[in-house]
Amino acid sequence: MTAPVQLRSLLFVLNPISGDIDKADLEGTIRSYCHERGRQAAFFHTTGDNDLERLREHLQHVAYDAVFAAGGDGTVSLVAEALVEGELPLGIIPLGSGNGLSKDLGIPQQVEEALRLTWDFEVLTMDTIRVGGKFSAHLADLGFNALVVERFDQGDVRGPGAYIRIATQEFINFEPEHYHIKTDLEEWEGPAFMLTIANANTFGSNVVINPEGELDDGQFEICLIDPFPNAAAPGILYNLYTSGFDNSAYTRRLCCSRATITVPGKDNVLVQIDGEPMRLPTPVEVEILPQSLRVLTPKAQNQEPAPPTK
Repeated sequence: MTAPVQLRSLLFVLNPISGDIDKADLEGTIRSYCHERGRQAAFFHTTGDNDLERLREHLQHVAYDAVFAAGGDGTVSLVAEALVEGELPLGIIPLGSGNGLSKDLGIPQQVEEALRLTWDFEVLTMDTIRVGGKFSAHLADLGFNALVVERFDQGDVRGPGAYIRIATQEFINFEPEHYHIKTDLEEWEGPAFMLTIANANTFGSNVVINPEGELDDGQFEICLIDPFPNAAAPGILYNLYTSGFDNSAYTRRLCCSRATITVPGKDNVLVQIDGEPMRLPTPVEVEILPQSLRVLTPKAQNQEPAPPTK
């Protein structure tokens, strides 16, 4: 972590459909909060149409001290990709149903508490990943969870209840794929219920898939869950929610900085990346981008703010 200069000019990237907060009220909250502390707040609204290109173009023409993603995991990943390999730091105002990366960074899940990062923060320079040529700031996976995320994305109902319902339905008839994985350190082949490419620790659902992972260690982990009998499911779930991934006979981790994932007999595979499902051609090449993204994180011990300077 490094001590940064003070932030003055801030851009907030808002997803108009994430979360349950009225965005007009949110903008007012952000403007007032920043004004009281001598910050200038500007806003960029995503539309779902060429958002990455539009944001990059905007950042080429207007200077900011930091860019905040105000939305869910998709918005965070979008802004992170726009900032990767650059000097501008990413801030997060979590508004989605998962908010996985913000949780791993220790960012408060309430808007006004997260806004504290506009004046009281440290900077972590973290790794990111390329998965089949696609950017990932947090977690990607193949197998069961990717299927559930795709079904969830296709549905009209949001929230943890909808996710659990879909997961229960898909679990009944799910057939694990056979994978061949070759990393820079080892090789593995076999069937897997789920295969997670983890730059971090925790899904937005609070499932701890990679308890020993670090965001800035120059490597990622491939976390495998083997096919298991139905009777083992409660124990596996318990381990995943209590940071006990390594305690099961049905789990294993491969640590690496580069990997090739093949699904024998298939020329493409379903992958979810930072909450977004997509089809990628196989083999899927995965590589770490070390120290490639600067992010704002809470200080270990926060102090009350000094009187604002305007």
